[in-house]
Amino acid sequence: MGRLVHFEIHVNDMERAKKFYGDVFGWSFQDWSDYAGMPYFGAVTGDENEPGINGALMQRQSAPPEANQALNAFACTMEVENYDATEAKIIENGGKVAIPKYALPGMAWQGYYIDTEGNIFGIHQPDENAK
Repeated sequence: MGRLVHFEIHVNDMERAKKFYGDVFGWSFQDWSDYAGMPYFGAVTGDENEPGINGALMQRQSAPPEANQALNAFACTMEVENYDATEAKIIENGGKVAIPKYALPGMAWQGYYIDTEGNIFGIHQPDENAK
Protein backbone atom coordinates (compact mmCIF):
# COMPACT_ATOMS: atom_id res chain seq x y z
CA MET A 1 0.00 0.00 0.00
CA GLY A 2 1.00 3.64 -0.18
CA ARG A 3 0.85 3.85 -3.98
CA LEU A 4 0.01 7.29 -5.35
CA VAL A 5 -3.62 7.16 -6.54
CA HIS A 6 -4.76 10.78 -6.88
CA PHE A 7 -3.33 14.29 -7.22
CA GLU A 8 -4.71 17.80 -6.68
CA ILE A 9 -3.55 20.94 -8.46
CA HIS A 10 -4.42 24.14 -6.60
CA VAL A 11 -5.69 26.89 -8.90
CA ASN A 12 -6.80 30.53 -8.69
CA ASP A 13 -8.87 30.55 -11.89
CA MET A 14 -10.64 27.24 -12.48
CA GLU A 15 -11.72 27.91 -16.07
CA ARG A 16 -8.24 29.10 -17.07
CA ALA A 17 -6.64 26.03 -15.47
CA LYS A 18 -9.14 23.63 -17.11
CA LYS A 19 -8.39 25.23 -20.48
CA PHE A 20 -4.62 25.01 -19.94
CA TYR A 21 -4.54 21.31 -18.94
CA GLY A 22 -7.26 20.38 -21.44
CA ASP A 23 -5.51 22.09 -24.36
CA VAL A 24 -1.95 21.01 -23.47
CA PHE A 25 -2.52 17.42 -22.30
CA GLY A 26 -6.03 16.57 -23.54
CA TRP A 27 -7.45 16.11 -20.04
CA SER A 28 -11.20 16.18 -19.47
CA PHE A 29 -12.94 17.34 -16.30
CA GLN A 30 -15.90 16.33 -14.16
CA ASP A 31 -17.50 18.73 -11.68
CA TRP A 32 -17.15 17.25 -8.19
CA SER A 33 -17.78 20.57 -6.41
CA ASP A 34 -20.86 19.25 -4.59
CA TYR A 35 -18.76 16.49 -3.00
CA ALA A 36 -15.90 18.80 -2.04
CA GLY A 37 -17.92 21.82 -0.94
CA MET A 38 -15.76 24.10 -3.08
CA PRO A 39 -14.85 24.45 -6.76
CA TYR A 40 -13.30 21.03 -7.46
CA PHE A 41 -13.04 19.35 -10.86
CA GLY A 42 -11.92 15.75 -11.30
CA ALA A 43 -9.25 15.44 -14.00
CA VAL A 44 -9.38 12.42 -16.30
CA THR A 45 -5.81 12.25 -17.59
CA GLY A 46 -6.03 9.31 -19.98
CA ASP A 47 -7.41 5.90 -20.84
CA GLU A 48 -8.11 3.71 -17.81
CA ASN A 49 -6.27 0.84 -19.55
CA GLU A 50 -2.96 2.77 -19.61
CA PRO A 51 -0.60 3.37 -16.66
CA GLY A 52 -1.20 6.61 -14.80
CA ILE A 53 -3.57 8.24 -12.34
CA ASN A 54 -6.38 10.75 -12.38
CA GLY A 55 -6.62 13.75 -10.09
CA ALA A 56 -8.34 17.08 -9.70
CA LEU A 57 -8.14 20.83 -9.95
CA MET A 58 -9.19 22.47 -6.69
CA GLN A 59 -9.73 26.09 -5.70
CA ARG A 60 -6.60 27.49 -4.05
CA GLN A 61 -7.24 28.26 -0.38
CA SER A 62 -4.49 30.84 0.17
CA ALA A 63 -2.02 33.04 -1.72
CA PRO A 64 -0.35 31.50 -4.77
CA PRO A 65 3.39 30.69 -4.74
CA GLU A 66 5.74 33.67 -5.01
CA ALA A 67 7.86 33.97 -8.17
CA ASN A 68 11.17 32.06 -7.82
CA GLN A 69 9.97 30.40 -4.60
CA ALA A 70 11.33 26.92 -3.95
CA LEU A 71 8.89 24.10 -4.64
CA ASN A 72 6.84 23.31 -1.54
CA ALA A 73 4.80 20.37 -2.82
CA PHE A 74 5.04 17.30 -5.02
CA ALA A 75 5.90 18.01 -8.66
CA CYS A 76 3.85 15.89 -11.04
CA THR A 77 5.47 14.88 -14.32
CA MET A 78 3.47 13.91 -17.40
CA GLU A 79 4.86 11.46 -19.95
CA VAL A 80 4.57 12.86 -23.49
CA GLU A 81 5.16 11.45 -26.96
CA ASN A 82 6.79 14.59 -28.39
CA TYR A 83 8.65 16.84 -25.96
CA ASP A 84 9.13 19.79 -28.30
CA ALA A 85 5.51 19.82 -29.51
CA THR A 86 4.25 19.63 -25.92
CA GLU A 87 6.56 22.45 -24.85
CA ALA A 88 5.19 24.58 -27.69
CA LYS A 89 1.61 23.90 -26.49
CA ILE A 90 2.58 24.82 -22.93
CA ILE A 91 4.03 28.17 -24.04
CA GLU A 92 1.14 28.87 -26.44
CA ASN A 93 -1.33 28.32 -23.60
CA GLY A 94 0.34 30.67 -21.13
CA GLY A 95 2.84 28.37 -19.40
CA LYS A 96 6.48 29.31 -18.76
CA VAL A 97 9.75 27.39 -18.67
CA ALA A 98 11.02 26.73 -15.12
CA ILE A 99 13.91 24.37 -15.98
CA PRO A 100 14.68 23.92 -19.69
CA LYS A 101 14.74 20.57 -21.46
CA TYR A 102 17.65 18.35 -20.45
CA ALA A 103 18.71 14.78 -21.09
CA LEU A 104 18.47 11.96 -18.61
CA PRO A 105 21.19 10.06 -20.52
CA GLY A 106 20.00 6.79 -21.99
CA MET A 107 16.49 7.27 -20.59
CA ALA A 108 14.54 10.40 -21.51
CA TRP A 109 14.16 14.14 -22.05
CA GLN A 110 12.92 16.05 -19.00
CA GLY A 111 12.00 19.64 -18.15
CA TYR A 112 9.84 21.67 -15.81
CA TYR A 113 7.26 24.39 -16.43
CA ILE A 114 5.03 26.82 -14.57
CA ASP A 115 1.32 26.60 -15.37
CA THR A 116 -1.11 29.52 -15.59
CA GLU A 117 -1.74 29.22 -11.84
CA GLY A 118 1.91 29.39 -10.72
CA ASN A 119 2.35 25.63 -10.16
CA ILE A 120 5.43 23.70 -11.27
CA PHE A 121 5.05 20.49 -13.29
CA GLY A 122 7.31 18.37 -15.46
CA ILE A 123 7.15 16.70 -18.84
CA HIS A 124 9.08 13.55 -19.73
CA GLN A 125 9.64 11.95 -23.12
CA PRO A 126 11.21 8.49 -22.96
CA ASP A 127 14.17 8.25 -25.36
CA GLU A 128 17.02 5.75 -24.98
CA ASN A 129 19.13 7.99 -27.24
CA ALA A 130 18.86 11.09 -25.01
CA LYS A 131 22.27 12.55 -24.15
